Amino acid sequence: MFGRRADGKRVKDLPVIDKAMPYFMPMRIDGVNLYEQVINCENLDKFILEEKKNGVHYTYTEILMAACVRMLYLRPKTNRFITNCQTYQRKYISLSIAVKKKLTDDSEEMTLKMFFTGRESLPEIKKIIDDEIAKNCAADSETHKTTKVAGLLGKLPHWCFKFAMWILRVGDRYGLLPRKLLDVSPFHTSVFVADLRSIHLDAVYHHLYNFGNTTIFATMGKVFNQPIVNRSGETSVQKSLRLRFSLDERVCDGLYYSNSLKLISSYFENPALLKEALPEPELTGKALKKKQKADKKAERKAEKLKNKNK
Repeated sequence: MFGRRADGKRVKDLPVIDKAMPYFMPMRIDGVNLYEQVINCENLDKFILEEKKNGVHYTYTEILMAACVRMLYLRPKTNRFITNCQTYQRKYISLSIAVKKKLTDDSEEMTLKMFFTGRESLPEIKKIIDDEIAKNCAADSETHKTTKVAGLLGKLPHWCFKFAMWILRVGDRYGLLPRKLLDVSPFHTSVFVADLRSIHLDAVYHHLYNFGNTTIFATMGKVFNQPIVNRSGETSVQKSLRLRFSLDERVCDGLYYSNSLKLISSYFENPALLKEALPEPELTGKALKKKQKADKKAERKAEKLKNKNK
């Protein structure tokens, strides 16, 4: 409350313009910018084919999610969000994605939310994604946390549902929602990803939700053949796909966003860059003291447990 939140830390050292932006554009939809990237699939397909020979089957979606995770870690301003006209640095990296159990009209859809440190390698990210999908697709609507919460709200009468949502919005605005509830909510996430290629649609510019605090929505469309003309005037056909992003421009300037999205494009051009995990950052100052304090606390706890078991 009063600037404190379970999912973010308030950013105080903002330039005057950045501090004023949310007051000029208080709603997330007010500050949305749209951006498109056309990706050449040649290197992507070569990488996937080589990895398949080694017994690992990567998908375009997994590479997109891994690229987003790495970008959020290396470009931390993109992992900020704005609530109640205040800018926060998110305390974690998370991705939300909607999954259908079967590609049929009547099949149940569920939204998954996954957490990352940002330093994971592509194989580690693939395992997190596969495990989460397998666990939740095996579960029914009564045990899937997000569906369960939505189901409870959906059973309320109209006026009661509206009142419950008003309480959630006010609680979110003033930082009153508990971390457990925020962890379940797919709308409180770093990036929301949609793979429209799987349902044979081209990428769309998806809206940003005013509920929650998602700053980036990324969609990936179906593969298409694009005519390319080189400098000599010769024409060729290139297998391509579109990535489209909806971005809350209030969290950082255009140059920072541009360099961040170019980073995603570079990972698609060379996915092998994602195969290695990033090293843990060297801690200094307050962060180092905090870790040392936590380590000592853990040692004392282990010692007490050891003495108790004697």
